[in-house]
Amino acid sequence: MHLMKPWYEELFSNYARAYDRECFTQGTHQEVDFIETEIAPDKHARILDIGCGTGRHAIELARRGYQVTGIDLSANQLARAREKALAAGVQPVFEQRNARAPHHLAAFDLAIMLCEGGFSLMETDAMNFAILENAVRALRPGGKFMFTCLNGLFPLARSVQEFVNAGPSSVHTLETAFDLSSLRMRARVDFTDDAGVTRQLETDERHYLPSELTWYMHTLGMRNASVFGCTAGDFRKCPPTPEHFELWVFAEKARQEAAGS
Repeated sequence: MHLMKPWYEELFSNYARAYDRECFTQGTHQEVDFIETEIAPDKHARILDIGCGTGRHAIELARRGYQVTGIDLSANQLARAREKALAAGVQPVFEQRNARAPHHLAAFDLAIMLCEGGFSLMETDAMNFAILENAVRALRPGGKFMFTCLNGLFPLARSVQEFVNAGPSSVHTLETAFDLSSLRMRARVDFTDDAGVTRQLETDERHYLPSELTWYMHTLGMRNASVFGCTAGDFRKCPPTPEHFELWVFAEKARQEAAGS
């Protein structure tokens, strides 16, 4: 009996070169500039890129002298990442891993998870939460966590279908339905893969509210959690509004308590 893969596994099975051409992947340098401002910059920081995809952030960070490990579920995306890293003359570590399962323990000073990076894409809230939980576990005490996710305020004010179809993309949204009770956007999309074949998928993505995200961070032992509005390729600190398609979250892992406290 053939079991259907989740939609995100189907999408990323042969979508690496097309992904690198998408308009929302063109702001890597500015996004990495922003990350650096948030870590001082500390060239000794060990960085984990969760859902690294084709490695655009991991490779740029490695170019700038950081030790970077990228993890992703897709073998196809990782093959493209390794190819690009070789061409760039850098050596980030790329590992095929499921971010919902424990992957590293207290090994990194910074974890990033950008352009959804798996989070927001899972079938259940518990599966999405497991990604956050394992990201926090991978941080050393005092480590920082930065991630983006879909903004639950956006579909209340604007048409997601019109927004995502406004720019040139190999993914075209044919119809959408937003469930107010679960904050899930279900859509029918078609896309052109790296073989030039047009395929159709039923997607199911979870949007989040700022208050949910700060509560998740608190629950996981993170401190100083902040949520900002986010625009791909133009990361900055601004209050979230319904005009932002994504949210950007920043938090710090609590430091170990002093002995005897």
